Amino acid sequence: MANILVVDDELGIRDLLSEILNDEGHSVDLAENATQARAARLANQYDLVLLDIWMPDTDGVSLLKEWAAASVLTMPVIMMSGHATIDTAVEATRIGAFSFLEKPITMQKLLKAVEQGLARNHARPAAPAAAAPAVMQAPVDPNVATFAAITVPVGVDPGPHAHQGFDLDRPLREARDGFEKAYFEFHLAREGGSMTRVAEKTGLERTHLYRKLRQLGVDLGRGKRN
Repeated sequence: MANILVVDDELGIRDLLSEILNDEGHSVDLAENATQARAARLANQYDLVLLDIWMPDTDGVSLLKEWAAASVLTMPVIMMSGHATIDTAVEATRIGAFSFLEKPITMQKLLKAVEQGLARNHARPAAPAAAAPAVMQAPVDPNVATFAAITVPVGVDPGPHAHQGFDLDRPLREARDGFEKAYFEFHLAREGGSMTRVAEKTGLERTHLYRKLRQLGVDLGRGKRN
């Protein structure tokens, strides 16, 4: 799951992109102008930003320049526009934009651009860890057992997430789907099948959660049986 900021002055575009990205399991913040985008950028760390070029207060290219000049362009930025010229796209790329999407944006192009942007962001060298990863530490709660990077309550059938890892020798989308399925099955089991509590824990709206579970082929009765 990634933290993504969508900046666009059109409500319909913001809602559409938010719905698509939420369905993919991402956490999405919305801004309708540069002022809101600045405030969101100061308050949060984002893995990726989708930035519209034509906005009423400050255009996207100017905001991109502002972030670059302030050395806060630490995340991939994908520019969006339905009226931009080639020169505008080239300028945005020169300033530091990762890529450019022309409106109307198809879901396939959006997801591909986001996936590529996040892949580049994750490929950046990470700072040396000050301590051993949390997964190497013994569980604090004696009623909890730890399997790889996922914690499972004792007495709950761990199912797929009990594996010591995932098959990484496969396409990214398949590997991610495998992890997400195990992730949601774990929360369903822990919350006794309560969709309300699972939605709260995972940060998804119930509608998006149901759609995501159906997409992944998660057995909604599993948690209740356990």
